[in-house]
Parts: sequence; C-alpha cells; structure tokens
Amino acid sequence: MRTGIFLNYAGGFLEAVDEVVELEKIGVDIALVAEAYSYDAVSQLGFLAARTSRIELGTGVVPIYTRTPALMAMTAAGLDYVSDGRFRLGLGTSGPQVIEGFHGVPFDAPLGRTREMVEICRKVWRRERVEYDGKYYQLPLPAERGTGLGKPLKLINHPVRERIPITIAALGPKNVELTAEIAEGWQPVFFYPEKADEVWGDALWSGAARRDATLGPLDVMVSASLAVGEHVDDRLAWAKPQLALYIGGMGARGRNFYHSLATRYGFGEVADHIQDLYLAGKKVEAIEAVPDELVRQVSLVGPAGFVKERVAAYAEAGVTTLLVHPLSADRHESIGYVEELQKLLP
Repeated sequence: MRTGIFLNYAGGFLEAVDEVVELEKIGVDIALVAEAYSYDAVSQLGFLAARTSRIELGTGVVPIYTRTPALMAMTAAGLDYVSDGRFRLGLGTSGPQVIEGFHGVPFDAPLGRTREMVEICRKVWRRERVEYDGKYYQLPLPAERGTGLGKPLKLINHPVRERIPITIAALGPKNVELTAEIAEGWQPVFFYPEKADEVWGDALWSGAARRDATLGPLDVMVSASLAVGEHVDDRLAWAKPQLALYIGGMGARGRNFYHSLATRYGFGEVADHIQDLYLAGKKVEAIEAVPDELVRQVSLVGPAGFVKERVAAYAEAGVTTLLVHPLSADRHESIGYVEELQKLLP
C-alpha cells in the first residue's frame, strides 16, 4: 500500500511545500494538489516539481469543464515534463455551484464529457493529429460553428510519456463504473471501508469487465484524516469542518453528491440535519452535528493498534494508496503521524 499527502487548497501552500520535501525523504509516494475555486493547481505543482525529485505529483482534482481537452492534455504533458515523468492527472466534475457559478459554463453530461476528455488527452500524448468527432467535443471545430479554418494538429513537443496516468474522482455508480473502465486510478472521498462493496461494488465490477488490460490494476486512492497516538481523540473534531462543509454545503439540496454518499452509508438523518443547519447559515452547529462515529469510520485517528486495524480494513476493501491529511498544526508532528502510519502498513 502506498502513502500520499493531500495539500490543502485553502492556503498555506508555501509552508506545505517544505513538508512535502521532508515527506519525500521518508518515502511518501505521492503528493496531490486540489483545485476548487482557489489558486490553480498547475502553478503550484510546477513549484513542487522544482523542489522535489522522486515523489509522484498530481492534481487532486481539476474539473473537466474548466479547460478544453487539448489544454488539459498540454498542461498534463507540461507538468510531466518539468517533473521528469512524475505527474498524474486527476480529473473530476466538481459540481454545478462551482462550474456554473464560478466558471459560468453549463454543468452538463459529466459522464460523456469525462470519457471524451480522457480519449482526447491520450490522443494528444500519443502525438496523433487530433481529429475527434464526439458528441460533446469536435476537433477541428466544424466549419458551420466557426470560420472553417481549423485544421488537425498534433502536439509540437514529444511528451515524456505517451500514457500519463489518469485518476478520476467519482462517487455515483455510473461515474465509478466509467472510472473502473477507462482510468488508471479512482479517487473516492470519505471512504468507509466496510461499506465500500455495498455502495460501489457492482459499479466497480461492471466497469472492470470492460477495462483494457493495458491500463493495469485500478489504483484505489483514498483520502483520510490522520492522527496516530494514545491521546488524539480531540483531533476527531479537527476533521468535522470538512465533513460538515461537504455534506451540508457543497451542493444544493437534492444535488449534493457528498450528502448522498453519507446517506448511502446509513447516516441519512444526520446528513439531513447537517445540511439543514449549514444551508441556514449555522455552520458551527452543523460542524457540531457531525458524529464521532462517522469521522472514525472514514479517518485514521486513534492509537497505533486501532489505526492498524483500520488500515487493514482499507486494504481488505481494495485500497492501494492512502492519501492522508495529518490533523496537526505542527509540521514535525504531522510528519511524525505519517512515519507512524508507514510502520502500520501491510
């Protein structure tokens, strides 16, 4: 099982870079930078590439709607170049509030657009002339929709790799099925190991049945808050703001993917209550309403023996990469948590 670190997109990136450098020294495998309606992930990853030499770097994730497929491919190829073949492209859909509210583009056809985005990226990396007649993307642009002067082009540069690994963040059954079919990796959020097969098993098996063998096994990359020690129960509260934000505020009522996931885990009434509070502007109360039980099941917080049991549960559920978020304001303590985790891995 690999270990990775998830950098917070809300701030403190430059300080986090020094932490990544130290984590690379102790053998952490991958660092991901998120992109919401924050600083872009690409510029930060370029900076990380210059400060590191071995650790894999990736987006965790960039929305498919905010860049054209060709630009997404160019960007990934550029990051793979400056990192000497260490880049992984993490894709996701985000949600209507961000895509339509912040970017001003329609949140439509997430499945179809994801598939076409992946296919076009791989054509670009293979340096094929990019001709694509999809339902959502047509390259070159048809004459009746522009000047008629567009021509098929191929990437000028020779990419370091013609197959840059792609990870897709997916939660819904159809999205997960697509991911298992076409991507090198899958990045679910708030992963509850004992519930994973019930929630996603059918979708994973269905997608895997159509999977190209050349993609290799699906890398299941799961994020989890982390604190290892005998007296770290107070850190459970540190993980609650993110859960409250996602379950309560990341999406409108009836269109919140994280609320739906909590409901599928058996926390439907709690999720409703958190959402009611959050949408009413009662964020503190929403955070307090997140139960310790839910935090424990989707995190790695507790004594070493307990964390080891949870790691075993993740492994049993098929997890291959643990992307951790240390619950500490002290860099040395954060690194210590990761070192303790590494001792507990199978």
